[in-house]
Amino acid sequence: MKPLKVALLGCGVVGSQVIRLMHEQAGDLAARIGAPLELAGVAVRRLGRKRDIDVDPALLTTDAEALVARDDVDIVIEVIGGIEPARTLIVSALSRGKSVVTANKALLAEYGATLYEAARTGNGDLYSEASVAGAIPLLRPLRESLAGDHVKRVLGIVNGTTNYILDKMDTTGASFTDALEEAQTLGYAEADPTADVEGFDAAAKAAILAGLAFHSRVTAADVHREGITEITATDVASAKAMGCVVKLLAICARSDDGRSFGVRVHPAMIPRTHPLAGVREAYNAVFVEAESAGQLMFYGKGAGGAPTASAVLGDLVAVARNRLAGTRGPDESTYADLAVHPMGETVTRCHVALDVADKPGVLARVAELFAKHDVSIQTVRQEGHGDDAQLVIVTHRATDAALAATMEGLRELDIVRAVASVMRVEGDD
Repeated sequence: MKPLKVALLGCGVVGSQVIRLMHEQAGDLAARIGAPLELAGVAVRRLGRKRDIDVDPALLTTDAEALVARDDVDIVIEVIGGIEPARTLIVSALSRGKSVVTANKALLAEYGATLYEAARTGNGDLYSEASVAGAIPLLRPLRESLAGDHVKRVLGIVNGTTNYILDKMDTTGASFTDALEEAQTLGYAEADPTADVEGFDAAAKAAILAGLAFHSRVTAADVHREGITEITATDVASAKAMGCVVKLLAICARSDDGRSFGVRVHPAMIPRTHPLAGVREAYNAVFVEAESAGQLMFYGKGAGGAPTASAVLGDLVAVARNRLAGTRGPDESTYADLAVHPMGETVTRCHVALDVADKPGVLARVAELFAKHDVSIQTVRQEGHGDDAQLVIVTHRATDAALAATMEGLRELDIVRAVASVMRVEGDD
């Protein structure tokens, strides 16, 4: 059969692996699709740059717009990342009736509606499995396998860099700075790790997951985001004393009445008995709770050239099959149109460590403040010597707004010298 021609935008870590897999598995891919694939061109920033894989120089071009506009190109793969020029190139491809496979979580989280509208207008496909959790099959199960179910919650570790850092802090007692430096040395963290350690990367992925799980439009701006830069070795040790571990979690959860949902990314303590607690080093895992299917867990490599390219190739096969059959895959599903409720309405638990004066009546005044804000104390532990003491309190479930008001009140108490640590507790319900 006539080959389907593929344009590749980007030839970095992921793009080079896409080329390798297309070459090495050409026969298998053709058999699975029903027609061979042919690389029509590869858009790069600089022609003379040394690459991880040998590419026919005749395929390389710096004119991505012209490559996307070619009449003979059937499918476009975008792995350059960022917002522009990726957005313009993808919209151009889709509006011309081409199908697109992308790994661009930031673009999807910000401009997903624009991209899907272009796909509908051009009657093409937009697939993006590689945008969240690398090689782990996650978006397709949410979109298709669980289409007949009612997803209640998605709880996951979706950033390998932060998981590596927190894992090293837990297993070796390292500080955040030392663990970050080790992650950078090993190539798990970028020279500028801001997108990872401040939670931006995970927030974009959380927006994509929430949109699929709850059939509503979600952008990165809807996600409550906190990073891990303030996590100390003391916080990690305190979690260990509770039988917990600290993880940066992406949490998408419906409200009890089902009329809204929350989307958040922040560090939290989870019990070591929880399936996510055993996710080590730079691995990712996502825990899905559905009404009929119950609890499901997806685990694997969440980043890297070959794992991400594996997800890209899976999407490539899907869109190629659709193209041959003259059909389109699933469109954006936003029919539920649920509201995203503010973080203050989220119900959670809290672990707080207070430096206080070691004298009679301190615990009573602290407990009185918690009661004032309708926050119930589950456990309290006091450690101290001389004039100094530390109160470690774990609350029962309360709204995040009530917990925040309680923390603010604690900072104003004359008997509280410092609110040393505040962290949410998740995963035990």
